[in-house]
Amino acid sequence: MVEGASLIAQAAAAGWQIEGQYVAPGADAVPGAGDVFELAPNVIERVASTEAPQPVLAVVCQRASELPARPTFVLVADRLADPGNAGTIIRSGEAAGADAVVFTAGSVDVYNPKVVRASAGSLFRVPVLSLELAAVQSAGLALLATSSHRGDAYTDTDLRRPVAVMVGNEAHGVADDAVVDGWITIPHAGAAESLNVAMAATVIAFEVARQRRQG
Repeated sequence: MVEGASLIAQAAAAGWQIEGQYVAPGADAVPGAGDVFELAPNVIERVASTEAPQPVLAVVCQRASELPARPTFVLVADRLADPGNAGTIIRSGEAAGADAVVFTAGSVDVYNPKVVRASAGSLFRVPVLSLELAAVQSAGLALLATSSHRGDAYTDTDLRRPVAVMVGNEAHGVADDAVVDGWITIPHAGAAESLNVAMAATVIAFEVARQRRQG
């Protein structure tokens, strides 16, 4: 379910199939975005996932994504639990030029309405899929896991080569025994143990983009 005219318009522009729009009394539907169904008063408040919903929502068909051929930069989220973090990582991945965003088994459903909202439409434009880590590595990518306590500083790591950068579960991070090709960390001051996972993914994703611009 997609809420709000902006997100619905982005889904339509990206070619996603929209089964129908459901519109509150007096609200406008998104032109060219599927059949329109007018709702009775106060109905949209009962079916929407937000406390103060926008006056139009749509049912959009899910579609399978594939890892692009010869990817050079992929973000991987391992067992990510929070939908807001998941959506933010998808959004940052698109903004930094990632070829895809991968979620491992046990992660939040990427079609959760909160993920859709937090992605700000990026979900409709960047390939988002579920894969095992071995499948990511078999695509010719060096799998670099992030850690709060081990590895090389991300700014000292060559991120111009084909890489998959993996962030871990909010509470546990990436498992210490994960089969990866290397570890990277974000040095920071202060007593905080680590950054929020979506923030960490964003920082590193834009370092990938910076190095590639300069390289």
